[in-house]
Formats: sequence, C-alpha cells, structure tokens
Amino acid sequence: VLSELAPFVVLAEKLGRLAVQLVAGGSGVKSVKVAYTSARDPNDLDTRILRAMLIKGIVEPISSTFVNLVNADYTAKQRGLRIIEERITHDGSPEIPLESIQVQIENVESRFNSALCDSGEVRVRGKVKDGKPYLTLVGSFSVNVSLEGNLILCRQVDQPGMIGTVGGILGEENVNVNFMSVGRLAPRTHAVMAIGVDEEPGEHVLNRIGEVPAIEEFVFLKL
Repeated sequence: VLSELAPFVVLAEKLGRLAVQLVAGGSGVKSVKVAYTSARDPNDLDTRILRAMLIKGIVEPISSTFVNLVNADYTAKQRGLRIIEERITHDGSPEIPLESIQVQIENVESRFNSALCDSGEVRVRGKVKDGKPYLTLVGSFSVNVSLEGNLILCRQVDQPGMIGTVGGILGEENVNVNFMSVGRLAPRTHAVMAIGVDEEPGEHVLNRIGEVPAIEEFVFLKL
C-alpha cells in the first residue's frame, strides 16, 4: 500500500499543511473533511496512511507535536480534531489509485478569503502529476502549481501585466520563481495567482507585492 500510494502520501501531507496555514489562528481547527476521488471501488482503497499524513500536515505547523503513521489518529483524538473521510467514484483507470484529494476545513475564518468556497469552508484540492504533488484548486479558483518549495497566493484584479509585475518584484529581490499559475472565474474580473518560490521572501518583499494596486490580498505559505 505504501509503495503504491507514496506520491499521494506526500500530496495529503502538503494539502493538510497548506490548508491549516490558510486558517486564521490555525489552532482552532476542529473538523476537516477529506474527499478521495478514485476509479477504484471504495473498498479497494486503503486510506489509513493518507489520513495519517493529512493529520501530520495539519497538526505539525501549529504545534510542537511530531506526528507519524503510528500516533496520527491518537494525536487527532487528543486535540479534538475530527477527520471526516469521503470516497468519490469517477470513471477512469483503476490502475491509478487516486484522481485527486480535496481537503475542507469547517467553521473557521481564513487568512486568505479567496480560499473559502461557497459554503464558507477553506478548500484546497490537489493531484499527482508525473509522480509530483500539484495544487489544482483554491476555494473556487482552479490553479495548476507544483507543491514544492514555498507558495505565494495573490488575489488580484484580472488585468494585463500582473504576472510581469509580481514576477519583476520577486526577481529584483532575488527570489527564484519555480512555478506560476493563474486561475480566474471569468475574464477581466478577479483571479488568483499561485507562485511557487524556492526561497522564503522577506517581509518587505511581501509588502511590495501587497502594495501593487490590483492586488487585493495575498498570503505566504511554507510547504
């Protein structure tokens, strides 16, 4: 099971780490819904290790607790953290264990309001491509960004020049961009830019991004 699910294990932890950092005051997280989309029969999909790594991703950034496969469920119980799992069947090849993993955190406020879906929950979704974890959804915005290194999310007015403006600021500050993706609901309305960066930008760099008039909100996330 571990061998087959190895890249999805990484994805589950990254999504948990990402989702909890999107919560304002992450220690207040009490209920998490995780949906596994797969072409396999639900009874043929063992999600125990995925659940354990999701818990690891959620708990470790907001505590000093070290979480592993053995103590994950116990740690969640001790913290009053409820994990609700759902298996969604879709048409596809059963040779691929999972099509996607979606994580939703209920009854919280977000540091990045664009991460909230219509029902008011923080929502992120990801999949594995070429053996690597990718973020494919933030709130209601579709993106396509590698979950390697660190991540900057920006909500912006959808207008020409935004990629160049933000990329230029990062370049001037010697922050290397490894991936960039823009998702929008409709042309010339609003969009979310997801930027993968190798280094952790200083506070003054993030402030420069926030000062761009068309940037409405932004957040830096350690992965």
